Amino acid sequence: MRLNEVRALVTGGARGMGRCFVEQVRDAGGVVAFCDVDANAVAEASVALGVPGFACNVADEASVQRCYDDVVASIGVPNVLVNNAGITRDGLFLKANPETGEPVMMDLSRWQQVLDVNLTGPFLCTRAFVAGAFRAKAAESVVVNISSISRAGNAGQLNYSAAKAGLVADTVVWAKELARYNVRVGAVAPGFIRTPMTEGMKPEALAKVAAGIPLKRLGEPTEIWQAVRFIVECGYFTGRVVEVDGGLVI
Repeated sequence: MRLNEVRALVTGGARGMGRCFVEQVRDAGGVVAFCDVDANAVAEASVALGVPGFACNVADEASVQRCYDDVVASIGVPNVLVNNAGITRDGLFLKANPETGEPVMMDLSRWQQVLDVNLTGPFLCTRAFVAGAFRAKAAESVVVNISSISRAGNAGQLNYSAAKAGLVADTVVWAKELARYNVRVGAVAPGFIRTPMTEGMKPEALAKVAAGIPLKRLGEPTEIWQAVRFIVECGYFTGRVVEVDGGLVI
């Protein structure tokens, strides 16, 4: 699919990597809309980027359907979906209370919040997207899931790792099931990328992270976009994961 043929919906598009994806599609001549959970951030980004944005909680079924309907009314039936929206609620599964010595476990809400947004969210968004493409008899549609190298299991990120691993499994299942309907599905697994979240880290912590990466630096959102673009443009790509991590996982 050529970029000037793209009608994309980017979730989590008001900030960070998602905002970069929106800019890149726009600048390449495609049509793009985005959603984000923060209505104020959506309003700011929509004006700044000059593209339609919608407030949406991707973990809520009704909110996702309303958003999808609004996107269709704004730009037509999308043929590209980038499942980028995600959150972290990091913490150890078990740690000892320093005062009592009693076990302190990860609470259910911290687990569930991440699974709801990072795994159920892509399920709901992809379901609406695929149903719309099916009804429109789209010639080609593409889903790009933003996973993470943490899908392999990262200490302190039990919930996030589980969700991102599940998203890769979904990528494979959807690719197998949806190929007959002209839908391709791929995933990108970023490493440490320079976003507002990482830029909020303490400088010494950020330097320690960079030192552990073979290329000795964080990635840029535009470098993740290059992987997203490859998946969109390469008509023979489906069911696979592109890792963009500076060599961190070798």
